[in-house]
Amino acid sequence: MERKKFLQSLGAGAAFALTFPCLGACSKDDVDGNKVEQPTGVDFTIDLDSEEAAPLSQNGGYILKNLVVVARNLDGAFVAATQVCSHENYDQVRFVPQEGGIFYCDVHGSRFDQDGSPLNTIPNSTAKPIKMYNTELTGNILRVFE
Repeated sequence: MERKKFLQSLGAGAAFALTFPCLGACSKDDVDGNKVEQPTGVDFTIDLDSEEAAPLSQNGGYILKNLVVVARNLDGAFVAATQVCSHENYDQVRFVPQEGGIFYCDVHGSRFDQDGSPLNTIPNSTAKPIKMYNTELTGNILRVFE
């Protein structure tokens, strides 16, 4: 029997059953982020005069370093949070300047305040805060640490 005739003989239900797992494997979760472990022992510095720190020269700017989002909030203060979302451990948390500046994960739409507390609840999950880190500015050197 030819493949085309075989597939036609299966009918729509069987065809769906065979193709559904393939469609599920191409979901947004698999494409946009990586599931990772929460960083531990965070303690690093950033030279604010360096090229890597250029986005931090403006309020609302941020950089990613060592699975940490380091941002300059809209008031000009430095804040740092884990890049790993508390919902399902995807490394997609970023800083966005909406609502005065929030941390946002675009995999499932999780939003967090600048103190790490959740601003919304994702269906089928508990609202957990994200890990926040201390920041300390000495001259042009910004230290990010636990």
